Amino acid sequence: MHELGSRTSRSLIAAALIAFLLLLTGCTVSETGTATAPPEPAVDVTLNPSSGAEDVNPVSPISAAATQGTFTDISLVNAEGRAVQGVLSPDRTTFTVGEALGYGATYTWKGTALGTDGKSVAVDGSFTTLEPDETIGATLNIGDGQEVGIAAPIIVQFHESVEDKAAVEKAMTVTTNPPTPGSWAWLPDDNGSRAHWRPQNYWAPGTTVGLDAKLYGLDFGDGAYGAEDLSLNFTVGRSQIVIANAPSHRMQVVRGGETIMDIPVSYGEGNEARNVTRSGIHMVTEKHEDFLMSNPPFYENVRERWAVRISNNGEFIHANPETIGVQGSSNVTNGCINLSLEDAQQYFGTAMYGDPVEVTGTSIDLSAADGDIYDWAVDWPEWQSLSALA
Repeated sequence: MHELGSRTSRSLIAAALIAFLLLLTGCTVSETGTATAPPEPAVDVTLNPSSGAEDVNPVSPISAAATQGTFTDISLVNAEGRAVQGVLSPDRTTFTVGEALGYGATYTWKGTALGTDGKSVAVDGSFTTLEPDETIGATLNIGDGQEVGIAAPIIVQFHESVEDKAAVEKAMTVTTNPPTPGSWAWLPDDNGSRAHWRPQNYWAPGTTVGLDAKLYGLDFGDGAYGAEDLSLNFTVGRSQIVIANAPSHRMQVVRGGETIMDIPVSYGEGNEARNVTRSGIHMVTEKHEDFLMSNPPFYENVRERWAVRISNNGEFIHANPETIGVQGSSNVTNGCINLSLEDAQQYFGTAMYGDPVEVTGTSIDLSAADGDIYDWAVDWPEWQSLSALA
């Protein structure tokens, strides 16, 4: 009896030890005493943002991830059923949306995921992107791939007023080669906010410049968001500077440090504020072989030839046969710089958007009152202070 009891005790201890070891290894013992493995976990799909989310920013990260399994197929579709661009990871466990979504739109997940247990589950869920009170677009002053003069700023003209200028400025990146010190400045609103970026000094010829403005999906403040991203690449051309000293009655065109034109001209008469050619650094903005000029009540729709605009206050460098007799000896114009037909045509052929025109020797300085581009009339410390991030 004693021996049998000992055998029974040893059997019970052995069974308990086996059960303990099986527990440690994750197995269980059936009623028949046979060990069985636990069931494989089902696939788990995590959506970002979660299903039912609202007011999702259309440029925020959008993804789906599968654990304990892989995606058999997966897509995110808009209300029209179009699948947005996305990338499925090589191991088929992560799908990441690769394009910006639309404002105020609903997007739905479609697809299936296969678990390690061999069972499939449907991928479903939806979310809605935010609907701005308004979207604000913008235009640029320089065309992509354009060649410009050494004084050309980058101008981002917004179609409405921007409340959060600091956020917008942070989203606009200017890159230059060679590296060029420069700064954004927000000038007074003119049919919307406007941000200008200019270098501290004139561009070095041959500089390549890029603008990358990530504005779409950006909160502009006061319920407004950016309408679209902007990008720009341009090149700075040769150095050409017009030296225009009014008391001399002459004008020089200096290219690459060499004077290529030195011609007699006539500047503004200067007996009234309205006909004073402004002193300061102007900039060539447009050219017209023929242009109708008006300055009511003094004249209207007068046809002038070879007109190069240098400010939006009406100042041009252009031909004027009526002043040929005094060009080089007297200033008699209404504020423009008058040349002979031959000289005007020659200069016209050399001028480029962004060329500086340095006017000196008159009684009134170029200022904000003289149009939309007076960037070089602002000294560098003051220009830097006009940044929203100053």
